[in-house]
Amino acid sequence: MELYSLLREFADSWVLLFLTVFFLGVFVWAWRPGSRQTHEDIANSIFRHDQKPAAPAPQTEEA
Repeated sequence: MELYSLLREFADSWVLLFLTVFFLGVFVWAWRPGSRQTHEDIANSIFRHDQKPAAPAPQTEEA
C-alpha cells in the first residue's frame, strides 16, 4: 500500500471522526449552561477602561 493511499484512508475515516467530535465539543462548550456571564464580560471588555470624551483642544492663535 502506498503512503498516499494509507494517509488518504486514515483521513477519510479517523480524522473526519475526530474533527466532527472536536467541532461538537467546542459547540457544546460554548453553549454550556452558565457561560453567559463569561461571554458578556468578554464582549464588553473593550469598553472596560473607557473614559469620558476628551475635552476639546485649546485653540491656538495663528499668525
